[in-house]
Amino acid sequence: MSAAVGNGRDASRSTPLRVDAQRNLEHVLRAAREVFGELGYGAPMEDVARRARVGVGTVYRRFPSKDVLVRRIAEEETSRLTDQARTALGQEDEPWSALSRFLRTSVASGAGRLLPPQVLRVGVSDEHDDGAGYDEARVPQQRTQSGSGELRLVPEDSGNAAEDDSGAAALLDVVGQLVERARTAGELRADVSVSDVLLVIATAAPSLPDAAQQAAASARLLDILLEGLRSRP
Repeated sequence: MSAAVGNGRDASRSTPLRVDAQRNLEHVLRAAREVFGELGYGAPMEDVARRARVGVGTVYRRFPSKDVLVRRIAEEETSRLTDQARTALGQEDEPWSALSRFLRTSVASGAGRLLPPQVLRVGVSDEHDDGAGYDEARVPQQRTQSGSGELRLVPEDSGNAAEDDSGAAALLDVVGQLVERARTAGELRADVSVSDVLLVIATAAPSLPDAAQQAAASARLLDILLEGLRSRP
């Protein structure tokens, strides 16, 4: 009898611990998105812990290294961007409307500040560059003009790149479809690549202290960038 009661008490005590652990995890993830979004992935784990209002040890218990936390956030943002791109592709009949909808949605969500490092890693080619070291296969449908100094995605040197490739490849594939449709319709400049579109998402999401100013600045900057992407007769 006493054993049963004791077991019941142990179970009741363990439930709040599980709830607290889940709550702490949510706080850490939310704080990581905010901190990395404002300061970049170079921000220290201590900043994440302070924003989450937990001890840094709590962060490390859930994520044994900063790389693990960065991959978690990057993977979630990659998935979110991919879903946004698929939605635009499936719901917009006009190629330019689909591409611009994806860009506006992505910038408004702030996901551009959290794009995976391997997706944003770019190299600048020139007329002396023979393309060695670049992974063109990671940019579906991308067309480039040799010697134009275009940006091209390059793979990470890190061994973790292979783990993130599937999510990044899915994002690049669906954005590549948006780019190809708009280009085929003659609405997108011929020299615009998938990497250019992803850079627009990152560039048009500035981090400003005032939320209203940030929204206004993002909208204005994106309008300008969209005009730069669009093909002109």
